[in-house]
Amino acid sequence: MSQTINYANPAPLGLMGFGMTTVLLNIHNAGFFPMSAMILAMGLCYGGIAQVIAGILEFKKGNTFGLTAFTSYGFFWISLVVLIVFPKLGLADATPHGFMAWYLVMWGIFTGFMFVGTLRGNFVLRFIFASLTVLFFLLAVRDFTGSKLIGTIAGFEGIICGLSAIYLAMAEVINEQLGETVLPIGEPK
Repeated sequence: MSQTINYANPAPLGLMGFGMTTVLLNIHNAGFFPMSAMILAMGLCYGGIAQVIAGILEFKKGNTFGLTAFTSYGFFWISLVVLIVFPKLGLADATPHGFMAWYLVMWGIFTGFMFVGTLRGNFVLRFIFASLTVLFFLLAVRDFTGSKLIGTIAGFEGIICGLSAIYLAMAEVINEQLGETVLPIGEPK
């Protein structure tokens, strides 16, 4: 006799890890606070490790998109922390801004393709991936040009992107928990 297992939805965990960390980093990018251990810790632990765990749980559910998104962005956060911390520890040379821009371009291209995968999803998910694509390219332009203004604009855009991920995470938790749509997400028709 086979038994159906009802797994919990790991997406809110991954979305919160992404969303909260993105908001905090972009408060820095917008110029409000300097880079600090708090941002690096959130990047490593919640943005990084928690998203990788969420991605692995999406694998268990058979969700290729969720697996790819959460594990990739989890490792993005871990790699970003390593890029910042290794030079400070003397373990590697700091990455020049122009080369860091190419790192961001590659993530922008990846995110653009992932956005295509959201086109039949809900509105908030599409918004997250569209705004994240824009964010990566704005940050790349900042690093290519050295423009503080573009960096500030990217920071504000990143705060909006992160808040949209937090909203979707909480909508999925609250709507499921209460058994009704309390926080709408723009389900496709």
